[in-house]
Amino acid sequence: MSVSFESKETNRGVLTFTITQATIQPELTKVFNKVKKDISVPGFRKGHLPRPVFNQKFGEEALYQDTLNNLLPASYESAVKEAGLDVVAQPKIDVTAMEKGQDWIITAEVVTKPDVKLGAYKDLDVTVEASKEVSEEEVEAKLETERNGLAELVVKEAPAENGDTVVIDFSGSVDGEEFEGGKGDNYSLELGSGQFIPGFEEQLVGHSAGETITVEVTFPENYQAEELAGKAAAFVTTIHEVKVKEVPELDDELAKDLDEEVETLEALRLKYRKELETSKETAFKDEVEAAAIEAAVANAEIIDLPSEMVQEEVQRAMNDFLGNMQRQGISAEMYYQITNTTEADLRAQHEADADKRVKTNLVVEAVAKAEGFEASSEDVEKEIQTLATEYNMPIEQVRTLLSEDMLKHDIAVKKAVELITSTASVK
Repeated sequence: MSVSFESKETNRGVLTFTITQATIQPELTKVFNKVKKDISVPGFRKGHLPRPVFNQKFGEEALYQDTLNNLLPASYESAVKEAGLDVVAQPKIDVTAMEKGQDWIITAEVVTKPDVKLGAYKDLDVTVEASKEVSEEEVEAKLETERNGLAELVVKEAPAENGDTVVIDFSGSVDGEEFEGGKGDNYSLELGSGQFIPGFEEQLVGHSAGETITVEVTFPENYQAEELAGKAAAFVTTIHEVKVKEVPELDDELAKDLDEEVETLEALRLKYRKELETSKETAFKDEVEAAAIEAAVANAEIIDLPSEMVQEEVQRAMNDFLGNMQRQGISAEMYYQITNTTEADLRAQHEADADKRVKTNLVVEAVAKAEGFEASSEDVEKEIQTLATEYNMPIEQVRTLLSEDMLKHDIAVKKAVELITSTASVK
């Protein structure tokens, strides 16, 4: 293989490489043996057409495209490695020459990883807003939240108040005409929750079970159903029941109901305090890490960040997000419908700080390289064990999904993040 690289501009150039006949000919044979199975030629049984007859009738060139498709990925990867390039985006491939009996000549327009000029990344002064202290009020708030989780709705005879739940039938109309989606039966609505159109819930306050009220509202101008946006509507609403939330007494019995491992309310408070302290400690560390990394990135200089890197990061983030939705049983189409958004909206959302994410990755990688961080075999095995436990996957499946090179890269990056964070002085 012959390989050369010509730099055209910063972080861009043309890689030229050959695929030799010694590589081409065996692959041509493989491709021929595959395609001949489907070729019918008079005088020959299907699948038994001799190669010379094929070449005479169809031309050897008929095999070239499939052969190139099979050889190109590995050949390109070898050429990149031989040229010592760190390519960061999909190349633009062009076939310069595919002459019979000659080495094939391929060119690839490539984008390479930009140079990073590191500034200070150790012993940084950072300021964070997070506190590790847990107040009594926070403990009580958590207790109250958990207590409310055991609340029961009990029917009451008095008129509805804000915070009560009403069970209603409703039928909406605009200009006297009912509209799609404007009708519901035995619907449970918590007053003050903001589930319905602004102004709807407030008009039910003060009314009792058995009453029928005409609720008059105006749809917001930005309402997702365009045909209703800005329109005045009337909802004939019948209240079947008014329910009030009753929470259990704050005592030792409640503590046992909330957590079978404790016997008293004070023991539960102590446990909640420890949980909050752990959570706050984690949040504090996360903020210190974010602030230290942000400072290291600000101190570094990146030479001409390629737009292709940013767009690939946007696509990666979108794929991750939609993949998570898919695992929850929500397709991309369903997500866009539920959120009243489009693919363009999601792309814009992930474009907002994509360049920042790319710069951060580049700087942290540069720190790992500058410090000579590497992953030992023990490091790799430990990481595989950690990932298998974290994602509840068999160890061998983790090995299959992640190459050793990927794991070593990630471990080196983690070491760089730890260095930047652990040496920072925090205010």
